[in-house]
Amino acid sequence: MDILNSMKAKIAFIFPGQGSQYVGMGKQLYDASPAARRIFEQANTVLGFSLSTLCFEGPQEELDDTYNA
Repeated sequence: MDILNSMKAKIAFIFPGQGSQYVGMGKQLYDASPAARRIFEQANTVLGFSLSTLCFEGPQEELDDTYNA
């Protein structure tokens, strides 16, 4: 088995699920990455509200709401 196949077998993506979000999440990535800013802007447009504002500024209760999660 070559090293590439060995590495592929050990890669996993873990999604923590609802309840793991927190106010300010994604802000550092948004500030550092033009691609991330575009994704947030697209999400804001598609959703019809500012997901970026909700993520970056809260309130936490609204961020935790199942509708927004």
